[in-house]
Amino acid sequence: EIYGDNLEWFSLDVAELDDAILASQYENDPSLTKFKSFIDELRRQKPHNLSKDVERALTVRSPYVGNRPLVSFFDKELSLMRFKLDEDGEEVNMEVLLSRMQSSNDAAFRAKCLQVLNSGLAGSVSRTAALSLSSVAGGWLIENKERKYINLRSRRNLDNNCPDEVIDSLLVGVRSAGIPLCKRFYTLKKGILQKTQGLDKFRWSDRNAPIDIGGVSNEKISWEAAVAMVKKGYNQFSPKMSEMFVSMVEEKRIDVPAANGKKGGAYCAGVIPGVGPFQLLNFDGTKQDVATLAHESGHGVHDILAYEQGYLQYHPPLTLAETASIFGEMIVFRDLLAQSSSKEEELTLLMSKIDDVVNSVVRQCSFDRFEELVHTAREKGELSADELDEYWMSALREYYGKEGDAGGDSPFDSYENTSHLWSYVPHFHHVPFYVYSYAFADLVVGTLYNNFLTNKEGFEGRLLALLSAGGTKDFANALGPFGLDPTSSTFWTEALTAHLGELVNEAEKIAKELGYVD
Repeated sequence: EIYGDNLEWFSLDVAELDDAILASQYENDPSLTKFKSFIDELRRQKPHNLSKDVERALTVRSPYVGNRPLVSFFDKELSLMRFKLDEDGEEVNMEVLLSRMQSSNDAAFRAKCLQVLNSGLAGSVSRTAALSLSSVAGGWLIENKERKYINLRSRRNLDNNCPDEVIDSLLVGVRSAGIPLCKRFYTLKKGILQKTQGLDKFRWSDRNAPIDIGGVSNEKISWEAAVAMVKKGYNQFSPKMSEMFVSMVEEKRIDVPAANGKKGGAYCAGVIPGVGPFQLLNFDGTKQDVATLAHESGHGVHDILAYEQGYLQYHPPLTLAETASIFGEMIVFRDLLAQSSSKEEELTLLMSKIDDVVNSVVRQCSFDRFEELVHTAREKGELSADELDEYWMSALREYYGKEGDAGGDSPFDSYENTSHLWSYVPHFHHVPFYVYSYAFADLVVGTLYNNFLTNKEGFEGRLLALLSAGGTKDFANALGPFGLDPTSSTFWTEALTAHLGELVNEAEKIAKELGYVD
């Protein structure tokens, strides 16, 4: 209500300013040009803004009516869910259930976890999820029409300052080059699991299964050693970023250890310039924990560099927000790979990394396809849970192939117990058509990494300029100095081949040397 009554007018009035008046303002007060990117962002919304009265009404009512209360209710219901793996066992939340499934070397246990998850999501949970998602899709549909957006993703693309054509090209590229690479990878993983875990069928529950082939050191990495690894990795491409990382450690901006009652996962909060950044980790001395430290520290360094743009402009667009984090993680991953004590450990690290890339690129684009099916169908009326199950399975088969048991070409023999899994993906409810940003970011950074390997001279300066720009540059201007052009029709297929393709090639080569595949 405060924003609607007292601040809503500002963005609308700035958007409506006559070009000549704005030009004279810049001329009379040159310091105003510092905020040109922020002003440009507001003015890009002009064709889609509604009247002041309507915008105010939408803003002040949003906490009480429309999608937000429904989505909030569904979030709470999902967070309260508990699952039992056996009658006498303890109840666990969804995060614990997923973690146990993905970390287990027992295929039967993984299948049981997925069955418990999918059946738990059935019934009232999926019906509530359907009501929430149907409401979100309906609201998106109406606002797209009222605000005159061209297609389903245009509104999100504008927020990302990214032309529709570029995102369309990304999705086409993932379909044409990403899906075949995805199938190659899972065929490889299936072969390894069959030989090491005696798999009779490759099920969806085996998708993120760990590769346990021996030769892997289980020795814990100390915090001091982890810091040294990340410092060394960062120093390879940017001594300045390495110094910033060390400063974050020394200033105790990182909450390090795993502890009872602590929030799970990891993240970096930029807060505001002059205060942040701060990191939360759950460090337990694994190689993955070292990679996570490199990733979250990349966000922290990005924040520090971009703070010079001020609060209104330091946030980078979603398509570039993962640049420093994924790049730093990739460098440290390559160092860990080089330090492998055996071919088995090298293959294990590669397979885990490819899991991450496939999930960030192909899986997220399959999510986008599900949203496309849902939002398109919403024009015909409210959607039921059964209909959403069908769209989910349709998108899954488009991206992973028809299951082998049904005579299809997918490496997966069965998609049993997957029909309700759309129910627990929060992005569908909170930020429609957000998910392609993960694929965009991962492929851009993969291409930047290859650019670093082939053109190291001056790379640090170009990277620091990109990161320091925060939200003041769009993706084209940010990537231009590297000789990269994501508007090119071949950019995404080439990025997939160079990034994901090379990782799959490496893994297949080592797997053949070790006798896991022919």
